[in-house]
Amino acid sequence: MALFMGILAIIVRSKSAKQPVSVKKIILPPVFMSTGALMFIFEEFRVAPLQIIEALMVGILFSLILIKTTNFEVRNEDIFIKRSKAFVFILFGLLLIRLIGKLVLSNTVDVGELGGMFWILAFGMIVPWRLAMLIKFKKLENTFSI
Repeated sequence: MALFMGILAIIVRSKSAKQPVSVKKIILPPVFMSTGALMFIFEEFRVAPLQIIEALMVGILFSLILIKTTNFEVRNEDIFIKRSKAFVFILFGLLLIRLIGKLVLSNTVDVGELGGMFWILAFGMIVPWRLAMLIKFKKLENTFSI
């Protein structure tokens, strides 16, 4: 299932690279993902403070890779995400690391807690990445419009 999701992410990302980027397209994914925080209403998904910090730190670390490899270019007076040859390898690498982490941690951490931790990790990865994308996009938009 994780492999299927990784392939699906590559397909979606490839298709989105063919369309111009907008502020809305950058901001909406983390907004939509934030609804997943509702899982923490239920006791079985709650995570200890130290685990929250650990998951956030790993997510932020992963986001640095995505921030470094996500760039924009201007084509026909529109701004597009520049295709990165490393994206596929980075995505599968992050997926592999997450799978190994899940296998290792599933023996010691409750399934609900583990789900909460991986949601925190993913959210901790997507928010800094999308904020960095927004900053890069705005800078390029400002230099382009002058």
